[in-house]
Amino acid sequence: MVHVVHKLPKKHKLLILTCISVMLIIALWPSEKATASRDSDKKALEVGKRYELPVKVSENEEQLTTLSAPAEVQAPEKTTIDTLEFNDFEVKHGDSLAVLFKRAGFSAQTLHKLVNTNAETRKLTKIHPGEVLSFAKSAEGELTHLKYVLSKTDTLLVSLDEERKYQTAIHSKEIETVNQSAGGKIKSSFWTAGISAGLSERQIMNFADIFGWDIDFANDIRKDDTFSLVYETHYVDGELIGNGKIIAAEFINQGERFSAIRHTDDNFYTPEGRSMRKAFLRAPVNFKYISSNFNPRRKHPVTGRVSAHRGIDYAARVGTPVVSSGNGKVTKSGYNKLNGNYVFIQHGSQYVTKYLHLNKRMVKTGQKVKQGQKIGTVGATGRVTGAHLHYEFLVNGVHRNPKTVKLPKSEPLPRTELAKFKPVAKDLLAQLERSRELRLALNN
Repeated sequence: MVHVVHKLPKKHKLLILTCISVMLIIALWPSEKATASRDSDKKALEVGKRYELPVKVSENEEQLTTLSAPAEVQAPEKTTIDTLEFNDFEVKHGDSLAVLFKRAGFSAQTLHKLVNTNAETRKLTKIHPGEVLSFAKSAEGELTHLKYVLSKTDTLLVSLDEERKYQTAIHSKEIETVNQSAGGKIKSSFWTAGISAGLSERQIMNFADIFGWDIDFANDIRKDDTFSLVYETHYVDGELIGNGKIIAAEFINQGERFSAIRHTDDNFYTPEGRSMRKAFLRAPVNFKYISSNFNPRRKHPVTGRVSAHRGIDYAARVGTPVVSSGNGKVTKSGYNKLNGNYVFIQHGSQYVTKYLHLNKRMVKTGQKVKQGQKIGTVGATGRVTGAHLHYEFLVNGVHRNPKTVKLPKSEPLPRTELAKFKPVAKDLLAQLERSRELRLALNN
């Protein structure tokens, strides 16, 4: 190639060299745009620094975004008893519901419509003096809400809905349950000691029922016997509204300790897990007092002669309920001059119980009965000097003292239940012990 160029005329050589030089200059000369871009990169961007990329949004997209943005909406307040404005009207003697509605400014048609809503609103027809009905009405004077306190925990609220119909709801307050301890020492009677300890009549009877299979509260109680119990108390808004169940109890009778713990099945068991419920009750009547004990050589109060008294007499008012001391079958239900109205009950093959001098008999011969079932009432029929129940207990045909006769043992809790029961029983027994020690310390 060089050899060929040397052969060309001088004029042609210059022309070729000029063209090549121009082409090289054009190829190597940088454009303005490229220079600006490189200069911009050098000035604006730094190594290791994060930069946001601007995104251009069209006008249509901006409008769509604005329309799609959720508006801040305030939820309407819910209507509750506390947010309503009520006017209270107390029921006075002689007031009927119609009188009360008229006094509150509502028509008989409104009363009829509301009362016939359902069974809950029909309860309003049985209002009593001293109770309060509260009314709330609209700006137009229409009855929109009625409030009626059913109990210390429950309130009936009647509300007018959007379809102009009345609806009902029961609003219940939360009940707080707290365990309370009580107890005492017997000076004259268990009943008096229970009242002195702050127990209600119902609590005293329930306590006696717990130990009714082991202790005859009419006959076995002695001076200086002691009792303790843990029971529930119920509060609403800090106010005591009543007592609940007995959950643990203890009775020390003539030096012997009896303890009972309520289980989740609502039955009572000894700390070892044996049921307090046994085959027989110690006494077939609620305790009052005993007029005559078991005595095989006592003088008969009518004849004056020595004759065996093979049972116990429970002196009580005529009409006092008499119950069967165990499950069984009535073998005799009749009357004679000596026994008056009487009932005999066979319990299995070994045991027989007899109930004499009844005022009324409530079972028939051949009838099956359950423990605690009412079989008659205390009376003064037959050869007697006053109203009482004569009760006898026979084992294999032989009279035994109902107070001391050994009764069949009760069944224990299953092992799985016993594992749950024992820790609870331990804690409650400790609580009974602390309560007893505290009373002892206060009395010394």
